[in-house]
Order: sequence, then C-alpha cells, then structure tokens
Amino acid sequence: MEVLGPRICFIIGGPGSGKGTQCEMLVEKYDMAHFSSGDLLRAEVESGSERGQALQEIMKQGQLVDMDTVIELLEEAVVKSYAENPDKIILLDGFPRDVVQARKFEHKVCKATYVLFFDCSNGTMTERLLSRALTSGRADDNLETIKKRLKTFEDATIPVLDHYRASGQLIRVSAVGGKEEIFANACRGLCL
Repeated sequence: MEVLGPRICFIIGGPGSGKGTQCEMLVEKYDMAHFSSGDLLRAEVESGSERGQALQEIMKQGQLVDMDTVIELLEEAVVKSYAENPDKIILLDGFPRDVVQARKFEHKVCKATYVLFFDCSNGTMTERLLSRALTSGRADDNLETIKKRLKTFEDATIPVLDHYRASGQLIRVSAVGGKEEIFANACRGLCL
C-alpha cells in the first residue's frame, strides 16, 4: 500500500516514559524527522518573529499557548519536512495531548499513520523523573509536580489512547526495562 502524504507517528507516553530518548534513538538509526511542540514554540520565540514575540508574552505570563497556534507550528514543520524528504517518517513527540487536539490536527494537517504509546507504570515514571532531577535542574522534576503531571496525563491523554485503540492505530510499546530493550520493542511495534 502506497502512503500518500506525510507519514506521521504520534508519540504518546507519560512524563518519564522515555518518549524523548526513544525518539532520539529512532532518529539516529532510521533518519526520521522529530518535532515536539515545546521545541517548536521555543524556536519560534527565539526567532524574534512577530508571532514569536506574542508567544513569549503568553508563556511569560504562565499561560498555555492556544491549540490553533500549536497545530499551526506543527503543520509548518510537517510540510517543510515532507517537502525536503517525503520518505521520512515524522515523529510528533508528546502529541496529541487530548482527543480534540488529535482530531483538529488530523482534520487540518493529515491523519496519523502510527500512534506509538510508551506504556509503563506511574511508579516507574516517577522513579525515572526523580532520578533525572538529580542532574537536570528542571523545576518540574519534583515529587509534587510529577504527581500533577501524571494526573494531567491520565485525565487528558488516556482518552486519546482509547480513541486510537478503537481505530486500530494504537501501537502499545512496553517502556519497562533498559533503553535498548525499549527501543527494540518500539522498532518491533513499527515493523522496522
């Protein structure tokens, strides 16, 4: 079956599930494109563009950037990546965060080809994040914030998993074990 348009892989998993690490490994081994909404927002701010300046004000006030802007940035990245190399699989790291966002992206940009879910327990994710906190310097790597992030993930993102499970697109990957073992699980899930 020939795929028309970009091959999008949504990467979903709770905080500390290893999404970022696994995306880096997929990019390195298979030359995939990799985008996260956070990175795209930061890059836009750093560009100094009019939109970037507006985003900086929103982020400075601690507000969330509206969904349309996030999807617009992702769309621009997908279109550019696809134009440069239409054969690459495009990883969207930590996206979508809820069903409305998923539907809106698929309506405005394109349907996801794959939905990869890195699955592990809250205990495992908490342990990883607390371990990362020892060296990361990230303000959100503390127990109280981790608990809130896990709750947010469960409330908003679990329905996304149900949505893609129902459509048959969800690929569940065990995110327990070492990063090489998890990588092998992800590769098997994507039939690589």
